Amino acid sequence: MRNSSISKFFEKSRKEKLDIVKNFANLSEEELKILQSNNGGISFEKADKMVENAIGTFSLPLGIATNFKINGKDYLIPMVIEEPSVIAAASKGAKIARIKGGFDVSADESYSIGQIQVLDVDVSNGIRKIKESEKKILELANSKSNTLSKMGKGAKEVSCKEIDTPLGKMLIVELLIDVGDAMGANITNTMCETVSPIIEKITGGRVLLRILSNYSTRRIVKAKAIFDKDGVGGDEVVDDILMAYQFADNDVYRAVTHNKGIMNGTIAVANATGQDSRAIEASANAYAARTGKYRSLSKWSKDKDGNLVGSLELPLSVGIVGGISNVHPVAKICTKILDVTSAKELACVMTATGLAQNYSAIRALATEGIQKGHMRLHARNLAAAAGATSDQIDQIVQKMIKEKKISLDRAKKLLEQI
Repeated sequence: MRNSSISKFFEKSRKEKLDIVKNFANLSEEELKILQSNNGGISFEKADKMVENAIGTFSLPLGIATNFKINGKDYLIPMVIEEPSVIAAASKGAKIARIKGGFDVSADESYSIGQIQVLDVDVSNGIRKIKESEKKILELANSKSNTLSKMGKGAKEVSCKEIDTPLGKMLIVELLIDVGDAMGANITNTMCETVSPIIEKITGGRVLLRILSNYSTRRIVKAKAIFDKDGVGGDEVVDDILMAYQFADNDVYRAVTHNKGIMNGTIAVANATGQDSRAIEASANAYAARTGKYRSLSKWSKDKDGNLVGSLELPLSVGIVGGISNVHPVAKICTKILDVTSAKELACVMTATGLAQNYSAIRALATEGIQKGHMRLHARNLAAAAGATSDQIDQIVQKMIKEKKISLDRAKKLLEQI
């Protein structure tokens, strides 16, 4: 049985951490070498093939969040992020959720939405004609993917809507496509472009844009966890967290920062596994404003026993086939470490990580404040950068925090004094 609850993982050496991950995920020696490389696992030659005008590569820290149990399965969570405290916070949140069984998460099917903009058209008449020709449109769309069709997936539905703009009314035809384990952008765009000529012919209008929507409202993921009230800190802390949540849910200035904390967790996993983080962020923020007011993405309450209950709902388009996830060596290894077998499972992991991160952030804010833990971790990083050993780091961190002088120069001076 794989167990993600690893005592004092953060205190172990890099070799010890890598050995734990290697055994947990059954990594090969070659995969271990990629993780040990100093170029982020990607050569300039590979980078040059991935983007235009390449001049180098840019690395970010890759860490592992521990303690996660999601739908009864243990996970070590690879996270790529430059911000101190995030990985530690996610691990702590998962540890408290684990007391009551971990995270329960469910995900919709992997439906992508493609949009086709039709101009210069009688909208009402166009909608009627499109609905009459739905079968023909779907058959044409599905002719572009034998793989999806054989799997019982592909284009499933055609819908229409009218939008009224300052430049006139427009007909928007939407394709609903089951993209399986892919993020789905390429096949969605291909299908939209394929059916555009027949849509022009049917409606008598002129097609302009043919593009997927990143607002993934048909790929909703729902996560829930119970955080043991004693692990949280008692009744008073639970109640204060609920008041902090109400602040976020009712004030847009607080909500933006609150939701950014959620995305710290979700996007760090997206980065590690080669997902389109910009699409995920845009979709999540649109979803936060779906009621007409920008609000908290998470919800917090307490159960009859006084335990803290958190839930998070996100529209999430991710994939484990195609895209960078199959090109970038480290992204491939991170996906292997997660041991996810479907895009839905990956979406569940990412949402649970966002909820764990949100718990730790909101608890810190409702108790000692966010800076205490954040600055301690920042001080640890600076002490390590100054060349301190594991034994020396704690001494240096304590002195920097006490003096309130947390800088690399101060860490170097303290190291000289030890």
